[in-house]
Amino acid sequence: MKRVTILGSTGSIGRSALDFIAANRGMFEVAALTAKSSVATLQAQTLEFKPKVVALADPAAWKEFSLWVKECARSDFSGAPPRVLCGQEGVCEAAAWDGADFVISSIVGASGLKPTLAAVSAGRDIGLANKETLVMAGRLVMDEVRRRGVKLLPVDSEHSAIFQCLEGRRRADVRRLILTASGGPFFGMSAQKLSGVTVKDALNHPSWSMGSKITVDSATMMNKGLEVIEAHHLFGFGPDEIDVLVHPQSIVHSLVEFTDGALLAQMSVPDMKGPIGYALSYPLRVAGTMKRLRLEEIAQLTFHPPDTKNFPCLALAYEALKRGGVMPAVLNAANEALVEFFLHGRIHFTRIPVIIEKVMSLHKPVSAAQADGADGLDAILEADAWARHAVGEALKGFL
Repeated sequence: MKRVTILGSTGSIGRSALDFIAANRGMFEVAALTAKSSVATLQAQTLEFKPKVVALADPAAWKEFSLWVKECARSDFSGAPPRVLCGQEGVCEAAAWDGADFVISSIVGASGLKPTLAAVSAGRDIGLANKETLVMAGRLVMDEVRRRGVKLLPVDSEHSAIFQCLEGRRRADVRRLILTASGGPFFGMSAQKLSGVTVKDALNHPSWSMGSKITVDSATMMNKGLEVIEAHHLFGFGPDEIDVLVHPQSIVHSLVEFTDGALLAQMSVPDMKGPIGYALSYPLRVAGTMKRLRLEEIAQLTFHPPDTKNFPCLALAYEALKRGGVMPAVLNAANEALVEFFLHGRIHFTRIPVIIEKVMSLHKPVSAAQADGADGLDAILEADAWARHAVGEALKGFL
């Protein structure tokens, strides 16, 4: 029986993970759950899965949840009620809790870095869905993974696909990794039409059901850029060895090209329970996790080069990776701040990459040695805070 902690249990990945666990209760049990502020959803999950520890990052939500726990009858929990922790420190404590064997890190954004690092440092095996952890602090995290002997299994569909295609292969035999992108809702759209898109348009993803931030990142192609940086740290390939192709059908989740010209692809219906289930059950596969893919029912599979002129966020991510140091953290923080402004109607869609590029150009370089050294986490978090402030200044017209 594998005991599982889910960081970000009320988000789309967290909910899918719990669906998979519910369908396979003989294999897994829930040890701990964390959320930011979705009290009602977390209450329902707590009653169903009976975690021993629950943490809420938002203090007001923690207070509401704690009062609910006190008001519930002991019978509602089939024993002792859960221990309820508060704030980011509480989330980190839940991530490192020794009652779990495996931690799914599915918190969205930079706030997932510290809890994921806490879980790694505690020696927990990780199912990583929080790409920002490796975007911001890839070398620090991977060094800690190796130091602690932790298994880090990718949950993003693209990285899970690469992981599966690379299993049992020699690094010397691989020419490049190819990440596929759906293209989002604006694939093929001209610059003129992009100037008129709305938040509702950006959230209308053609293939995947995701949270609003990731959905907007898919529309700008930043999500794929972040995944390029993540793939670099996960698999040890340089930016010139990682390519992106737009694949609107979202059937081929990524590919590996070998030196002899052979290509291996991982294919399935677009369903996140596939990579989630594989990470949880690795090295086993659980029958019936996804609907079967029937190739005879697919009209065509198409692939296109990415349009970095109209969707420059992908190129900005490659630039940040090549520049190194804390620049990926600057890129990520600026993007997070700008997506939030966009979702609240404060900036236009096409302004997101323009301001990211401006912020990147203004940041004073921090060397890789500083970013990866003893004070590396502080340097990374400082760059994150600086970039968010710089976005605010840019929107005020001060930059």
